[in-house]
Amino acid sequence: MDEIRDTLFSAGLRRLRDEALQDGERVIWQGQPDGLARMLMWRWLWWIGCPWLLLTIVAVEAGWIDQAAHPLLMLGIAMVAAPLVMLLQDLQTLYLITDRRALILRTAWGRRTVSQTPLEAMDAVFEILDIGRGAGHLNFASGRSTRSPDTDYTGRYGFRCVRDASRLRDILEAARAGGTRRSYPEKAAGPTGAAARNA
Repeated sequence: MDEIRDTLFSAGLRRLRDEALQDGERVIWQGQPDGLARMLMWRWLWWIGCPWLLLTIVAVEAGWIDQAAHPLLMLGIAMVAAPLVMLLQDLQTLYLITDRRALILRTAWGRRTVSQTPLEAMDAVFEILDIGRGAGHLNFASGRSTRSPDTDYTGRYGFRCVRDASRLRDILEAARAGGTRRSYPEKAAGPTGAAARNA
């Protein structure tokens, strides 16, 4: 999970990362959300959406519904497609922990976005929410807008659906304490701003 998976979106994510890094900024860890874990977390939409679609199609064929057919079909399609859309978004998402901040980069749907949280602006205590299958949410800030895809309904913000969230919490805590080079030497070999741009 410490590297960008090779997909159709990897090159765009690497370019955005290189542009987002400041001069001399050192990447301690980089990784992506566990898209499969997130998709399975929302699989209940399939349990509702598939029967919904089937019943709607049967009702249309039988002539039971007329004007309501289109919105009912669209709702069923949306429920079935939602977990797959989330997977595609996760494939276009990159998380970074540097010696200065945590970043969430996205190239999803043609929009390049960079969201950053300086280490000094993070909550005093980082929170981990286990979601099963070895994945969890690592929340490191609060009071954020709930409109963000990286924020829950209470305004807690952070890395969503990451593997080994407890290890990432340790890395983030060490980064904030300024002890990353000593505590995590094997993770300190990531690209710096200059090195990443020349990669």
